[in-house]
Amino acid sequence: MSRLEPLVPERMSPEQREAKRKIVEARSRVPDTRPAGVYEPPDWNEERPLGGPFDPWLRSPELARRLVALGGVLRFGSSLPARLTELAILLVGRRWTAQFEWYAHEPMARRAGVPAEAIDAIRDGRTPPLEAEDERAVHDFAVELMERRRVSDATYARLVEAVGEPGAVELVALLGYYTLVSMTLNVFEVPLPPDATPLPLRT
Repeated sequence: MSRLEPLVPERMSPEQREAKRKIVEARSRVPDTRPAGVYEPPDWNEERPLGGPFDPWLRSPELARRLVALGGVLRFGSSLPARLTELAILLVGRRWTAQFEWYAHEPMARRAGVPAEAIDAIRDGRTPPLEAEDERAVHDFAVELMERRRVSDATYARLVEAVGEPGAVELVALLGYYTLVSMTLNVFEVPLPPDATPLPLRT
């Protein structure tokens, strides 16, 4: 049960309606090539909640608009391939046991080419078997940063070798952004759809 009442149109301020409209427009411009059977956002219209972190963010309309724009840059305007961004998002989502984040991005990660065995291992709290060097570099960097709050010279050098300096900057921003998403989902207890299987809590 969410800690926030749904933002129904008749109770929204003009600023909230405008921010929601811009979010809907931004989402509609993202190419949708997902196969059948994977997560799809609800219909983006005036009447339905946006889901995920968007409804909490709409309590601060200007913040919502800017955060959605930043998320679009990080996911669709990054030098990192989707395979690496989705791997990083899963690592953050599992670190926080952010239920909606995992629910939304686990099928996206599979479609982007993250190995199924790796996804299952991350879900179960195990070190994922990653064969690609760029995937191992992203995994080790993300885990070390989240656990130690900093990274060693060796870990940093491996990441830059794998994805370049722009990719390293974008990865740090991506990890920070999805940490914010995870915090939002957890603090406001954004619910999963009724048919979704929740992640077990981290021990």
